[in-house]
Amino acid sequence: MSDAASTPDVLLKGGTLLDPEPGTRRRADVLIRDGIIAQVAEAIDAGDVPVYDCTDRLIAPGWMDMHVHFREPGYEHKETIATGARAAAAGGFTTVACMPNTDPPIHTRDVVEFILERAAPTPVDVHPIATVSKERAGNELAELADLQEGGAVAFSDDGSPVQHAGLMRRALEYSSMLERPIINHMEELTLNPHGHMHEGVVSSRLGVAGIPGLAEEVMIARDIELAAFTGGHIHVAHISTARAVELVRRAKAEGVPITAEVCTHHLALIDEAVETTGFSTHTKMHPPLRTDDDVAALKEGLRDGTIDALCTDHAPHASFEKEVEFAAAPFGILGLETAWGLIGRELIAPGLLSVEDAVRKLTVAPRQILRLPMPALDEGAPATLTIFDATTRWTFTAAHIRSKSENTPFVGDELVGRPWAIYNKGRFVTNDEW
Repeated sequence: MSDAASTPDVLLKGGTLLDPEPGTRRRADVLIRDGIIAQVAEAIDAGDVPVYDCTDRLIAPGWMDMHVHFREPGYEHKETIATGARAAAAGGFTTVACMPNTDPPIHTRDVVEFILERAAPTPVDVHPIATVSKERAGNELAELADLQEGGAVAFSDDGSPVQHAGLMRRALEYSSMLERPIINHMEELTLNPHGHMHEGVVSSRLGVAGIPGLAEEVMIARDIELAAFTGGHIHVAHISTARAVELVRRAKAEGVPITAEVCTHHLALIDEAVETTGFSTHTKMHPPLRTDDDVAALKEGLRDGTIDALCTDHAPHASFEKEVEFAAAPFGILGLETAWGLIGRELIAPGLLSVEDAVRKLTVAPRQILRLPMPALDEGAPATLTIFDATTRWTFTAAHIRSKSENTPFVGDELVGRPWAIYNKGRFVTNDEW
């Protein structure tokens, strides 16, 4: 990956601009000067400005992943904000929102400001998601208004579901006032005391304690009722079951303020992967890999608009943490570097989503959910761009990993579509050596 931080001027030559909001395409050159789109025209001659050949490539507003874990502060052996940003740029993302399961958690304004400060030198915009409760303990509401003023774009206790219905009600009441979503890890923990994979035929055959889909669905049903009562915006993190999709679909039809996201790995793998890989800990994630029927429902939910956004739940872990018995391993895998290739393989190539629809779920939807401004492709606008294609077939290898960690099940997989470069914050970062 090359980072031309010292050359904020660049001419993107011969590409096709894809504007996801109207869903239009047009062939044009794009001249960027000092981080601003200076000119958009069919043929631009900019003298000695560096030229990047975008022939057969698309140029879109910068992609956003609204669900990542950058681990800093506290777990820098897994990932740092700098290495996470590097992985994001490699995956074509100009913008991410990071979850608060750090140490200390993002539960006070100083931690929000710390993350923004650490992210400032990187070419990626990093938006902190603060906690719902102090210490993510689920007992006492965090200072949500102060966290928002410090720069938090949403609130979540992340992998610690908000079990206390009264606390969630108060959080959603604040959500309605602050106009920021509450993102819940949808899991009723009493239905899942010690699970490690999806509860079903495969887990029974393997003798592994399971995590039932019911645990996710019961929590979603509760939060739908609370959102309907309070008017607060509830966002379903990493939806994973067919029944969960149907619950969200019905709630939307009834006018409940609810949105949902799905992770790319939940579209590509099922619970049988635990067995076929011989209990690879790279198939252990939370929520777990579900069944074929669940995957089909997730894809249909994306197609019909029930599921708003695509995300990765990028969750790096050090090798020594994952190289243990399946039951002892932490949940989670990398996601940023493989996201677009999996979207291309699982959604675009089979005709489930158009390229425009997929890009919309990576650009417009997450920013609408988090109330962030949408980058424009217009002259005079700050340049926040992703350069990519949706057809290149390529094999993902360990050499493509830019994260500090390496925990992914997709090494050796053929992917479809590649991100080639991003431009953001006056910096042009390419993946030409891929």
